[in-house]
Amino acid sequence: MPKRKRFGNDGGAGAPPKNSSTAKGRSNDASANTQGRTAATARRLKMYNSRAKRDKNGRLISQELQSKELPSTRIVPDRRWFGNTRTVGQAQLERFREEVGAKVDDPYSVLLKERKLPLGLLNDKAKHKRVHLVDTEPFESVFGKGATRKRPKLAMGDYEALADAASKAAGGGAVGGVNIVGERWVNPSVDAALAKAEEGHGRYYRAKMFDKGQSGRIWGELYKVIDSSDVVIQVIDARDPEGTRCRHLEAHLQKEHKHKHLILLLNKCDLVPAWVARRWLAALSKEYPTLAFHASSGRPFGKGALLGLLRQLARLKSDKQSISVGMVGYPNVGKSSVINTLRDKKVCPTAPVPGETKVWRYVSLMRRINLIDCPGVVYDKESNSEGESVLKGVTRIDRLEDATEYVPLMLTRVKRQYIQKAYKLKSWLDAEDFLAQVAQNSGKMLPGGEADLNTAARMVLTDWQRGRLPYFTPPPAAPEGDDAKPPPLIASKGRTINSAPAEEEEDAPEGKGKGKSKDDLEVAPMPEINQPLGKLRPVEGFFDDEDERADLDGSADEDASEGGGEDDEGAEGSGSEEDGDDDDDDDNWDALMQSVGVRKVAKDATKAEVKAAKAAKLDGFDGEGKTGLEAYDDYSDGEEREREDKRAAKRERRMKKRRRQGLLN
Repeated sequence: MPKRKRFGNDGGAGAPPKNSSTAKGRSNDASANTQGRTAATARRLKMYNSRAKRDKNGRLISQELQSKELPSTRIVPDRRWFGNTRTVGQAQLERFREEVGAKVDDPYSVLLKERKLPLGLLNDKAKHKRVHLVDTEPFESVFGKGATRKRPKLAMGDYEALADAASKAAGGGAVGGVNIVGERWVNPSVDAALAKAEEGHGRYYRAKMFDKGQSGRIWGELYKVIDSSDVVIQVIDARDPEGTRCRHLEAHLQKEHKHKHLILLLNKCDLVPAWVARRWLAALSKEYPTLAFHASSGRPFGKGALLGLLRQLARLKSDKQSISVGMVGYPNVGKSSVINTLRDKKVCPTAPVPGETKVWRYVSLMRRINLIDCPGVVYDKESNSEGESVLKGVTRIDRLEDATEYVPLMLTRVKRQYIQKAYKLKSWLDAEDFLAQVAQNSGKMLPGGEADLNTAARMVLTDWQRGRLPYFTPPPAAPEGDDAKPPPLIASKGRTINSAPAEEEEDAPEGKGKGKSKDDLEVAPMPEINQPLGKLRPVEGFFDDEDERADLDGSADEDASEGGGEDDEGAEGSGSEEDGDDDDDDDNWDALMQSVGVRKVAKDATKAEVKAAKAAKLDGFDGEGKTGLEAYDDYSDGEEREREDKRAAKRERRMKKRRRQGLLN
């Protein structure tokens, strides 16, 4: 075999073919760091593949081989370059404090663009004094090499002086106990508290189960919810609104979180007469925006009003990507049930006993609205006796040692005829006789033929907590005149803070002062929502005629006219659709519902229309006896059955596959 010719370096016949790497002037030496091309060639080749950069108007910004030198720039001479510009005087700051301070304290006003406002100017320096600790004890004398250890500064030198100071602080008497000398000293206030405890509760010892909802962990969950929320909804029980309000929480929000909006939600309105809910709504609306609500998976009331209010608040908070709404309140008032009602599905665990929610929970309601569920919190430990805790639903009935102690207090709050009707009794002498008859009728007997009073008491208290016994707290007296109606959730048009009064606007020249600038800071009012309280009715036959009657001042007809023709989530029956077409409030309610995304759904709506209704949270009345919610329920039931069939078929296929694998193995 002939030998292969080796290529030489002399460029003869045996020389390798020429290419870009062997061209003259090119170097393959790695130390030269030219990578086979010169810098000029690399820039030229890069220019071929690059494009010029232009702005959105098409003007040339930069391109290859363009000069980097900027054109000569000349600054226009102006006196303003050397003076104060965009400064705020003391008069403007004082005006800001007055106007914004009044709006921040108003619960019916929404402060827009609050992140751009110097809200720190609203703090009164007299109330927020700084402790000048560094002036009295500088760092050099406390830390470092020059630190000097001093004796503690004590106001008293011995135990006798400490005991005397404690007795003076207690109001002239002693705190109670034995002093250092061995003499007995007693505080009259402590003795009175002990006597009251022994008389009212039977024992001074307070069981741990009555402190539920007051631990540091629960309050930590509450503060996390408050810090994360833009709007705080306090859910209260319509049967006892004042007893289930947390005044401490309201004071905390007013002091520490003025920018957060507080809304009262009067839940369980189906357990009280309509006139009671109306009066409580009028009384509570004087302090905070208040809505009546009935949490139910089938026929809720107030759902459209609450959704409309939250959507309007999210629209007003346009500077935020989304808003968070925290649900707070006493245990067992229905916070989780309200969230499930708004979502139309069970997203939060619920139970008819207190303490079901252990930790806070985020739930997405809409694209820009998130809900936060919070455990129930109790604050007024001193004012809440053990009986009050049981009747308010704070304590679980099954954990009571002796449930018979709290039945006498319950019997004083329920009418006698309601108890006779519920347990089919004619009369009883006292609480013990009442429990004995209940135990005998229900078959709760002990060995030997004795009545099981404790089990009967638990049955009665369970009926009380779950709303089977009619009762309500009497509302305040109905006001006279214009105050008789509950104020709407809107007052009047908001006025721009930075704008001048109406007189100055009229005198302003054309083109000035009439339009709003882009960065104008406004105070917007709360969205207006008038609930049809005339449609709010309890279960038929739940109350007697004496309690079912409307206001004594003749406002029953007014309630009926307000609710005529309006179909809310909690309305009962479809017989009111004929007499409500001529009512003016019906048009207002339809306009309001359309403004928040609610429109009417036809009775023979298609699946696509019902899906659109679900997406827009529709619950409008179609005028033919069927609501959008009912149409969606019919469709959702069919969808649920179809999904269940698919899941069953999938399980069957999986089981067949496992059986085949077992036979093969």
